[in-house]
Amino acid sequence: MCGRYALTATPKDIFEFLSVISIDDFPKRYNIAPTQPILIVAAGERQAPGSNLPVRQAMLARWGFLPGWVKDPRDFPLLINARAETAAEKASFRAAMRHRRVLVPASGFYEWHRPGKEEGGKDGAGKAQAYWIRPKHGGILAFAGLMETWSSADGSEVDTAAILTTRANDAIAPIHDRMPVVIAPEDFERWLDCKTGEPRDVADLMRPAEPDLFEAIAVSDLVNKVSNMGPDLQAPVTPLVPLPAKRKPVPPKGSGQLSLF
Repeated sequence: MCGRYALTATPKDIFEFLSVISIDDFPKRYNIAPTQPILIVAAGERQAPGSNLPVRQAMLARWGFLPGWVKDPRDFPLLINARAETAAEKASFRAAMRHRRVLVPASGFYEWHRPGKEEGGKDGAGKAQAYWIRPKHGGILAFAGLMETWSSADGSEVDTAAILTTRANDAIAPIHDRMPVVIAPEDFERWLDCKTGEPRDVADLMRPAEPDLFEAIAVSDLVNKVSNMGPDLQAPVTPLVPLPAKRKPVPPKGSGQLSLF
């Protein structure tokens, strides 16, 4: 699950990490929320000088995926995540998995832990504790994403995107049963290659991250409010209850595609 994340790296760092053509200056963003514009990276059409590989292109897209066949976005659910296990088969994501795979640069993401009965909550209905989940050694990472350009009846176009999620690894599972799919730098080219690489060719990349990649820091509920956007969102706090050593798997409700928190 990924309902909020942050991107606080400099344009220079993103340029070097993802090898994009160019990237405009932009502010640090500590609380990126659904429906907001997000930075994505796609394979470009032309080749890099002295290489047979396409130049990568950075662009902005609305975080909230709209399949091309949607007639009115107001009548369509908000799709911010796609389940990696089923995206290649789902009507909403099938075409994008084959033709429009992208990378979503991030500095980390937020997740909420709801204590169960054994932790003093009521069937997971206790007060949720927010966690800022970031790479242990800092830096940038890239989530697996999908994009689609939606065209309205009047001819206007909107680039939209979703983040792929998978089952949580052992480090994240005590907080939540899902986590974003992280693509390693050595796999960027294979993930972005939609001309020769089919979904089955990248299925092995859509796996949980290594358990030692992330650290989880309890933070205040400031992140719950979209209008809060400063670095204080990531200040550590004492968690409401200690995390359990391991949580029981949560069975998905339906497809699970529409979950936010």
